[in-house]
Amino acid sequence: MSFESSTNFESDRESDHDPDRRHLDAIADADPYPFWYEHSSEPDSNPTLVRSVSCDLCVIGGGYTGLWTAIIAKERDPSIDVVLIDSHEVGSAASGRNGGFMESSLTHGVANGQQRFEKEIELLEQLGLENLNEIEAAIRRYGIDCDYERNGVIDVASTAHPPSYLDELKDDYRQLRELGQNVSWLDATEMRRQVNSPTYNGGLWRKDRAAMVDPARLVWGLKAAAESLGVRIFEDTKATALERDGLGVLVRTPLGNVRAGQVALATNAFKPLLRRLRHYIAPVYDYCMVTEPLSDAQLAELGWAQRQGLSDIPNQFHYYRLTADNRILWGGYDAVYFWGGKVSSELESRPESWAKLSQHFFETFPQLEDVRFTHAWGGAIDTCSRFSVFWGTAMGGRVSYALGYTGLGVASSRFGGAVMLDLLQGRRSRATETEFVRSKPLPFPPEPFKFIGIQTTRWSLDREDSTGRRNLWLRTLDRLGLGFDS
Repeated sequence: MSFESSTNFESDRESDHDPDRRHLDAIADADPYPFWYEHSSEPDSNPTLVRSVSCDLCVIGGGYTGLWTAIIAKERDPSIDVVLIDSHEVGSAASGRNGGFMESSLTHGVANGQQRFEKEIELLEQLGLENLNEIEAAIRRYGIDCDYERNGVIDVASTAHPPSYLDELKDDYRQLRELGQNVSWLDATEMRRQVNSPTYNGGLWRKDRAAMVDPARLVWGLKAAAESLGVRIFEDTKATALERDGLGVLVRTPLGNVRAGQVALATNAFKPLLRRLRHYIAPVYDYCMVTEPLSDAQLAELGWAQRQGLSDIPNQFHYYRLTADNRILWGGYDAVYFWGGKVSSELESRPESWAKLSQHFFETFPQLEDVRFTHAWGGAIDTCSRFSVFWGTAMGGRVSYALGYTGLGVASSRFGGAVMLDLLQGRRSRATETEFVRSKPLPFPPEPFKFIGIQTTRWSLDREDSTGRRNLWLRTLDRLGLGFDS
């Protein structure tokens, strides 16, 4: 299936040899479906909950956060009875369709963490590294086949953006060195030796702080691990309400209920079950694409022998990486908020974003002029005003939640789940004593101000990427603690 007809592409004969249409021709036959789902290893669906059950802990949400919460709960206490429910299939939302970047940062990068949690940044960076190490150990322990590669990530400065961005990246390098991290500075020549693009003028290689994974196979592997520990999983089981139930919580679903001593909410970008949370998060849609497998000659043109993940550094940024079969996943840039925070499967298809991404791809890698894209898709992520996960409890401590990862949750979701359990269990840890865990982001305003504010911010960030200057709107947000700088 392709989306050629829906975008009014001209015929191949009309566009042959037309460089202005190369980026459109490259996506004409792309399947609007996540590449990661094209695997025979996808597990069978679990049953829907059709009667009432009881448990010690009910986890709502079958993405990374929910699965890690269930696994860690059973690892800490094998006798605990855990039920996990998901409104669709486990891993069907952001956890199964993201770019597969597993970064150690808990704060969406050191600059964002430094700005908001300056006194804690060294501890938070250490906790993030320990968390990534624990994930790697769990992948080995449970035998999860997810193409895990810990080759690090390079933050790339481009000639297309203001010189001040390169200076900011050098500041990040110096700060990470002061924190004792294993990082390398790459000038333009060294950067292009690592990955060959005429647009590069520098890079920061964070060598042991990131890994690449197949996100769908990771989430399916976590599902199998949870079930091996005795977690009961029900799919196509949407939680519709939470109610106090004696000393516990009643989780209502369409065909059955869950009576739980405690509840962990891991619902990501979907409408929160707790009304108090609805102004704290905003669902935004992110889009990406995957090329056909590259030939040996094309790979030789690129270099990329170390297979690092790459991300450029503007406000509107791209992320890209090689897959196990040497395709390039290319995504990012557009982060689209729809009126009222709408979340719908129809919004996962946005040809205009794919066309823009394709154009940017060929500007970055003009030597790949004949490459075609085979898959293009989108998905919703949850963002908050501090760009990183936040926590809290409700119903007298019987309910905990972790939300707001802003697209950097593949690794930090495990940390999010562990902290949720700490809060439910009243367990003190290095994490729970931090302001990072104890504080919350500023809420977004109600509509229509939320929509207007986000659109104004997107326009302003695009302007900053062109001029290098933050306008009055962005400076005002900075003063309010809503600094959109990531």
